[in-house]
Amino acid sequence: MKILIVLPMYGGSLPVGEFCATALRQEEHVVEVFQADQFYDAYSALKGLRVTSDRLEFLQNNYVQLLSQAVLAKVHSFEPDLVLAMAQAPLSRQILRRLRKDGVATAMWFVEDYRLFTYWKSFAPLYDVFAVIQKDPFFEELQSAGQHNVLYLPMAAQPDFHHPQEVSAVERRKWGAELSFMGAGYPNRRKAFRELLQYDFKIWGSDWDGDHVLAPYLQMGGRRVTSEECVRIFNASTINLNLHSSIHPDQLISQGDFINPRTFEVACCGAFQLVDRRSLLAEAFAEDELITFESLTDLKEKVEYFLHAPEQRQAIAEKGRRRVLMEHTYAHRMRRLLEFTAERIPNWPLPRQGNEALAVLPKELTTEVNGLLERLNLPKNVTFPDLVWAVRQQQGRLSGLETSILFLDEWKKMYEK
Repeated sequence: MKILIVLPMYGGSLPVGEFCATALRQEEHVVEVFQADQFYDAYSALKGLRVTSDRLEFLQNNYVQLLSQAVLAKVHSFEPDLVLAMAQAPLSRQILRRLRKDGVATAMWFVEDYRLFTYWKSFAPLYDVFAVIQKDPFFEELQSAGQHNVLYLPMAAQPDFHHPQEVSAVERRKWGAELSFMGAGYPNRRKAFRELLQYDFKIWGSDWDGDHVLAPYLQMGGRRVTSEECVRIFNASTINLNLHSSIHPDQLISQGDFINPRTFEVACCGAFQLVDRRSLLAEAFAEDELITFESLTDLKEKVEYFLHAPEQRQAIAEKGRRRVLMEHTYAHRMRRLLEFTAERIPNWPLPRQGNEALAVLPKELTTEVNGLLERLNLPKNVTFPDLVWAVRQQQGRLSGLETSILFLDEWKKMYEK
């Protein structure tokens, strides 16, 4: 199928969308990505105009509307079977209504806490499919809002990205520690981590400003950590702390429901972690695949124990990695999303018109064409128009085969009825 993924301008769902694109291509779908993040600098620059807050909000809203129109233009050009929007993607209600009118299937993967980010209330009913990382009462609230095609789709990992790495002594000194935490400085984390400062402890991530106690443990000046750096940290650390966020400082262990992406990513790296117990965690991992804690006292006891139990750490981490590879990759999630969409939308996807590329091109070019399809991450049954689209998206000098394909496409437009 042809799938257009719409990324947000910034935020945690940005790398998630990129992993979705990679997984879908590996599943032999034709994927195009609307890179809204490329427009973020201009969006941020609006703040430098020094206008009143109401004028700034007006300009920002108009800018988002412009991006939404750009998505629509991309849809008309690419003609996808599905538009998959990530959380906070720049798709206005007006454009979503237009896509529905045009018969373009839409889905959103809402990878945020619905209690904190409530904008879903006005957008959810306009999508054909709404995938979420929480269950009831969110399911009930979505149905009350008019969205009945709700899919529970937890986070995942990308195995060719989140994987075990050999860590040198130099890299371990830079990226590793007895205890590591990667994430934002929410109130519950600030309070809990003050109880762990007797260990070799490193904190990575942003939004830790103003905490003079934890400041000496904060790495790289508190800048946002890249996805590549996260993998290094996970692999280099003895224990990766995974404490889900809470905006209430007295609620150190929130006992919440959704599972953050870090849980799956650390496990997929074959690294050891301690994660606070979540209500949905038992569905994803067995007790011997992931170690949980239920209180600060429980966390401190397990830190002390597992720091001195390397063989147990390794055995648990290996089991956790095997579970992720079996059930919790982005390929698993994308397959489920497409299956659910086919179940809920009648006659979706529509049959693709056009001859297969291998049937159109000369048989003596089969080997060369197969090599091109492999390089472009296209299936062997790709249609000729989709192959032409993929070739046109490339940059640099055209090969002889690519030139011939584009020439044939122009010839067909001119002479073929």
